[in-house]
Formats: sequence, structure tokens, C-alpha cells
Amino acid sequence: MDEDSRIVAVDEVPDDSTFLFTVRDGFDLEEAILLRIDGGVVALRNYCPHWTDVRLDKGSGAETRDGELVCTKHGATFERATGDCTYGPCEGATIEELDVTVADGAVYLTDDEYDFEQTGPSGEHDLSSRGRIGFSGN
Repeated sequence: MDEDSRIVAVDEVPDDSTFLFTVRDGFDLEEAILLRIDGGVVALRNYCPHWTDVRLDKGSGAETRDGELVCTKHGATFERATGDCTYGPCEGATIEELDVTVADGAVYLTDDEYDFEQTGPSGEHDLSSRGRIGFSGN
């Protein structure tokens, strides 16, 4: 695997939340999240399909409820493995998945449309923005 596409060690991806990273699409920076699923890892774009400027992970892990991702802006829920919206105003929509591969204990970006930029946020969003729905736990 190419070290330039290495995102993180698998052990650093939380079991019950998300790991935030940034990719480049040409000149544009986009955020994505890693999720552990049944011993593997899935990568999804870090946005809600209802309002694509709303991020699921604002820098400290996405909210989860009953094993699903939750958009704190309006309460939509998403299957972790597929990004399919199961409840809310975007029900039936799907969060775009990015191709990743696990090899030698690390996660690598293998999606031809993106280049790995960095771990963490892109820096193009206000990390202090709050959702309308309060959650006290994951």
C-alpha cells in the first residue's frame, strides 16, 4: 500500500463513534469519517444528505443512537454500514461512501476520486457550530 494514502491505524478507529479525516478532490477539500463495521472499516462522506453543509462529525466523533449515526441538526438516522437514511427528512437518501482498504493494521484510502489530505477536519467549517437536538450520550 502507498504510505501517502494511509489514513490511520485500525486500532485508532473508535468502535462506537467515528474517526474524522480530510480528502482532496482536485482543489476542493472534503471531510469523511471512518466507522468500524463487523471487524472491518467503512468510510462515508461527513455530511447529511438533507443539508449537505451539515456535518455528522464536528471534530469529536459523530453522535450515535441504537447503532446508527445521528444528524444532530434535525435527527435523521443513518445505517453505519451503508450510509442509508432510515429516518428523517432525507429518508431513502444515502451518504456517499469512499473506498478504503485495511492492510497491515492500517486503513488506506483507495478511492480514485480522492487523495488523502490529513486526519482531522478540513479547517473549512466552524467546529463550534451546534445542532438543534441535544444528546447526552452515544
